[in-house]
Amino acid sequence: MQEQARKTLGKPAQSARPAAPATDLPIVEIKPDSLAFSLLGAAQAVAYVLEGTALPQALAKVASQTNATPQARGAMQDISYRTMRQVGRVDALLKAMTNKAPEPTLLYGLLCCALTLLVRNEGEEAPYEAFVVVDQAVSAAGSSPHMVFAKGMVNAVLRRYLREQDELLKLVMKQPAAAWNYPQWWVDQCKAAYPQDWQAILNTGNRPPPLTLRVNRRQSSVADYLRILEARQIAASQIGEFAVRLARPLPVQQIPGFEAGMVSVQDAAAQLAAPLLDVQDGMRVLDACAAPGGKTGHLLELADIDLLALDQDPLRVQRIHDNLARLKLFAAIKDGDASRSGWWDRQPFDRILADVPCTASGVVRRHPDSRWLRRKTDAAQLAALSARILDNLWRMLKPGGKMLMVTCSIWPAESEAQAAAFVQRHGAARLAAPGQLLPSLATTSDGNNEHDGLFYALFQKPL
Repeated sequence: MQEQARKTLGKPAQSARPAAPATDLPIVEIKPDSLAFSLLGAAQAVAYVLEGTALPQALAKVASQTNATPQARGAMQDISYRTMRQVGRVDALLKAMTNKAPEPTLLYGLLCCALTLLVRNEGEEAPYEAFVVVDQAVSAAGSSPHMVFAKGMVNAVLRRYLREQDELLKLVMKQPAAAWNYPQWWVDQCKAAYPQDWQAILNTGNRPPPLTLRVNRRQSSVADYLRILEARQIAASQIGEFAVRLARPLPVQQIPGFEAGMVSVQDAAAQLAAPLLDVQDGMRVLDACAAPGGKTGHLLELADIDLLALDQDPLRVQRIHDNLARLKLFAAIKDGDASRSGWWDRQPFDRILADVPCTASGVVRRHPDSRWLRRKTDAAQLAALSARILDNLWRMLKPGGKMLMVTCSIWPAESEAQAAAFVQRHGAARLAAPGQLLPSLATTSDGNNEHDGLFYALFQKPL
């Protein structure tokens, strides 16, 4: 549901970004295994994001326009995600080094991507040599009829940055958007909500996320799976009842047992949902706003239940089918709106999981584009929608039944304030649950953080 919510609201605010739209550009004039090719693809994805498209959809669009190899698609994804975590800083650098915003948006995106690869962040190794980045960025500009006129400008801007980087960074880091790589309103809102922790929260959101797996207890145990990883020389550790964190992320195709359904990719915080709901064999359970089906699968792994998975996006409903097929598990799956009742058969549920729509501010390190796509008013709008969903689902719950509210937000309007208002409206009993989990501030030796920022509230209906 979080991904769906991310697509519903506004284009990013503009700064030095050009007004001219990006042009769809089949990438065919440079070698698919070159950095220039990957830079050009990443630049186009960034351009689409700056026009309002979520990054995963932007990358899929670029992939459909090119003959990119899996390796090139991986490089495009890596560069574009790095760039989305650095847009505030590189945008400020571009404003400091250019007289006007680079146009078209594709050119702006290329400069953002190249500068991102040149900016040295504390504790990070440079992914490419500086001279290679400059050379390949110029080649990328020269390969496009929409940017060939700007080859010299690309060369000049990047070389100037390398000559003057200390002075330029000192200048732009006085700006909050450049210092933190978030819009000003996001920084202010985080300060207000978490006056003690706001800096650590923002910094955590700028780090790549860990790759955490959920072991399917119907197929294996954590101890047995760790032995499988050890035999493959894949370093990992247990960080939860069913959670295993890999020391280094891998493509899912290389994760032992993934295709067979032995494990699923799921953040450690998200893995708390199913156990909190305390499902027992024979229960009738609703997973509302279920796509892509991660929590659905976990519920089915824990007990033999009669489960209905609901989501209103037909394309995302297919992802539930795909995930359950991989896990060799079954649930009834429906396309329906959780804020309405047309899909309900009037048979009450013993348990309801309500993963309500939100701004996804707690998973910004996984969706770094969302900070630029979101607006300050989105939390209030999405909280109103979530309240309607919770009220509608509550009447479908049996007396004595439990409903778990989940959001992947850190904004109180979507989490604690929402839960408190719900109790006031319905007189629900609020049971023990973690409440607000902030993006983990503890860092492991390899630099990975342990979990995302989620909120949990568990309600029980009076008998």
